Amino acid sequence: MRKLELHWQILIGMLLGIVFGFFMIQVDWGKDFVTDWIQPLGTIFVKLLKLIAIPLIIASLVKGISDLKDISKFRNIGIRTIGIYILTTVVAITIGLVLVNILKPGNGISEETVAKLTETYASSEGVTSKMNEAMNQKESGPLQFLVDMVPDNALAAMSNNGLMLQVIFFTIFLGISMLLIGEERAKPLKNFFDSLNDVVLKMVDLIMLTAPYAVFALLASVVVSSSDPDLLLALLKYTGVVVGGLLLMVVFYTVVVSSFTKKNPFWFLKEISPAQLLAFSTSSSAATLPVTMERVEEHIGVDKEVSSFVLPVGATINMDGTSLYQGVAAVFISQTLGFDLSFADQLTIVLTALLASIGSAAVPGAGMVMLVIVLEAIGFPADKLAIGLALIFAVDRPLDMCRTVVNVTGDATVSMIVAKSVGKLGKPNVKEWDDHLDEVR
Repeated sequence: MRKLELHWQILIGMLLGIVFGFFMIQVDWGKDFVTDWIQPLGTIFVKLLKLIAIPLIIASLVKGISDLKDISKFRNIGIRTIGIYILTTVVAITIGLVLVNILKPGNGISEETVAKLTETYASSEGVTSKMNEAMNQKESGPLQFLVDMVPDNALAAMSNNGLMLQVIFFTIFLGISMLLIGEERAKPLKNFFDSLNDVVLKMVDLIMLTAPYAVFALLASVVVSSSDPDLLLALLKYTGVVVGGLLLMVVFYTVVVSSFTKKNPFWFLKEISPAQLLAFSTSSSAATLPVTMERVEEHIGVDKEVSSFVLPVGATINMDGTSLYQGVAAVFISQTLGFDLSFADQLTIVLTALLASIGSAAVPGAGMVMLVIVLEAIGFPADKLAIGLALIFAVDRPLDMCRTVVNVTGDATVSMIVAKSVGKLGKPNVKEWDDHLDEVR
C-alpha cells in the first residue's frame, strides 16, 4: 500500500484534532484531559522545532555565504530580498485596506456586542500585556531597530529565538569574514558548518515524522481553549474580511510564482503545504522555519546560497499576513467605535504597519503588539485602545494561525523569485530521514 504524502498525513491529523477537540468540550472533564495529556505532545513538537532553528540558521547561512566565493553576489541577493519583501508587504496592506473600506465590517457590530467584548477582554492579561509591550517599543528611538540587530554577546543571542536578527547579523559577519581570509584558511571551519548543516537537516526529517500527531495535539488544544462561540459569531464579518484578504494574498503569490519562475503554482502550493500546515498549527514563523527551509531547498529546488539568507530574514521581517491584518483591524476598530479615518490616516497605516513588521518577533501574538503601534500612529484615542483590542481579541488566535500561513508562503515565494533572478533555482533533490540508514547498520 502506498504511503500517504506528508501534507495529507498532517492535514488528517489537523482534522482529527479539531473533531476530537469539539468532542472533548462536550464533556465536563474534556478540557482538563486535553490540557494535561494531549497538549504537551504539541508543545514538545514546537520546542523541538525551535531547538534546531538557531543551529540551522547559523549552519545554513555560513554554508550559503562561504559557497558564494564572491561578496558581490551576496550583496545582490540581499538587496533583492529586502526590496521584494517591502513590495509584498505594501501589496498585502493595500489589499487589506481596500477590502475593509469596501465591506465595512465594523458597521455591523451592535453596541451590545461592543459592551460584552469590552467587559470580557478589555482588562484581561492578554490585552494589557500587549499594550505594555507596544508602549515600550514606541518609546524606543527611530534607529533602535538597528541597535537591536547588533548583539553584544553572540552566545546570548543564540540562546534566545526572539533575537533571530542578532543571530543573522553575527552569522553574516562570520560568513563574510570567512570569505575574506581565503578558501584555504577557511576550509576547516567551512567543513564543520557543512557537516552541521547536514546533521540539523536530518534532525528536521526526524522531527517531521511526528508532525501528524503533533498537529492533532495542537489543534485539539486550540479548540478546547476557544472563546465564547456567540462572540466569535458576532465577529464573523470581520473574520471573513481578514481571511478573504489572506486568500487574495495567496492568489497574488501564485500569480507571481507562475509569472516569474514559470513554475506551476499548484505544484508550488503542494510542495510548501507541510510548512503551511505547521504554520497554521503553531502560529509561529520561527518555529516553522526549519520545515520551510527543508521544503524550499529539497522539494522546490532553491539553492542554499539563496534560501539560507532569504528565509531566516523573511521569518523575522516579512509579515505580509500580519501586516494585512493590521490594516483590516485598525480600520475595523475605527469603524466600530466611530473614529473617522482620512486618506492620510490610511497612508499612515500602510507606512506604520510596514515599519512595525520589520521589528516584529516571529512568534504567536506579535500582531496584536504591532496593532497598538499602528493605532497610536493614526491618533486613536488612548483611553479607547483597550476597548479596540478587546473587540478583536476573541478571534485573534485563529486569525493568527491563518496569517502565519501567509507569512510562510510569502517567504517561500520571495526565495523562489530571488533564486530565479540570480540563476539559483534548480531541480528538487528530496532527501528522506533513512537515506543513510544502511551505513550505520
